[in-house]
Amino acid sequence: MAAKNAPVLSTRALNRATMERQLLLRRTALPVRDAVSRLVGLQAQNTRPPYFQLFSRLENFDPDALAALMESREVVRIVTLRSTIHTHTAEDALTLRPLVQPARDRELNMFRSGLAGVDLDRLASLARDLVEERPRTMRELREELIVHWPQADPRALAVAARCRLPLVQVTPRGLWGRSGQVSLTTAEHWLGSPSRPAASPDATVLRYLGAFGPASVKDMQTWAGLTRMREVFDRLRPRLVTFRDENGVELFDLPEAPRPDPETPAPARFLPEFDNILLGHADRTRVIPSAYRGRNGVGNQSYGTVLADGFLTALWRLDEAEDTAVVTVQALGELAPATREEITQEAVDLLTVMSPAPAYDVRFGTFVDFGD
Repeated sequence: MAAKNAPVLSTRALNRATMERQLLLRRTALPVRDAVSRLVGLQAQNTRPPYFQLFSRLENFDPDALAALMESREVVRIVTLRSTIHTHTAEDALTLRPLVQPARDRELNMFRSGLAGVDLDRLASLARDLVEERPRTMRELREELIVHWPQADPRALAVAARCRLPLVQVTPRGLWGRSGQVSLTTAEHWLGSPSRPAASPDATVLRYLGAFGPASVKDMQTWAGLTRMREVFDRLRPRLVTFRDENGVELFDLPEAPRPDPETPAPARFLPEFDNILLGHADRTRVIPSAYRGRNGVGNQSYGTVLADGFLTALWRLDEAEDTAVVTVQALGELAPATREEITQEAVDLLTVMSPAPAYDVRFGTFVDFGD
């Protein structure tokens, strides 16, 4: 619990602070690469979300600008935070990946029964040789590795390679308007760079607070997929300021970080599934009202989300045909006429930039059945 004399930040104050740092209160002219770095990566479990994340944050965003950075290998797709795929700058790919290795080790432990008798160091060495000879799919890794350990579970062997090595998804996978299967090689090989020391926990906490703060220790651990970060925050305490949330939880922040007036206007924004602003905290009520908890997905399926006045207000889906693109918005509650109009205009802007279809439409309807 926070000290009783620490200032209290309301949920709305936390919302506006996080929206400002996530570049969602106003679009910015920040270059694409700088935005990817500032946000400490873009959640990229699917291939298109990073592009939509940047559309909602950057002025005059051109999807080809991110694709060009991927082709030039200045940004890459790699498993890092929370053991999920992120689009990172080359520097972050090389340094964040070793920082979160403990999480990959925990993931590997789930497959131990299928790896009985397997020398994991030898497996990592063999897998490195294979993927650096040429990019390989997970199926190809399974087929190559099972020759050496025929008694093992083939899937576990490939997962072990993915957990032990910093594997990136090579292009054309992830390029805008193109497709490609997941083929993997090491970050060092793809980027033409030797391995780097892991990013320091202290520096990573400071970057996290700059992009997601004010935040608790548990918030940061949830975002990174790491544990035992309390001692890092305590070590940094003299350099930070502290607050409490409305439940008394201690929050840390950078002294000079922006904390806008809670009444600062927040425009409607369309976010893709798995946007990190929805996943970057243990307590997500700063963006997701308690009444809508769990409403941005059903089971393993997540949906695009619409923020209005800074908070989750609706879901959205884009359906594209050769000649028409349609955005369907499913409101989670009653929409004021002005809010509906603002959401409609933002949807039109999204379609204009992000869809090649010559015609488009915006509809309000239902496409998710929550079973209530």
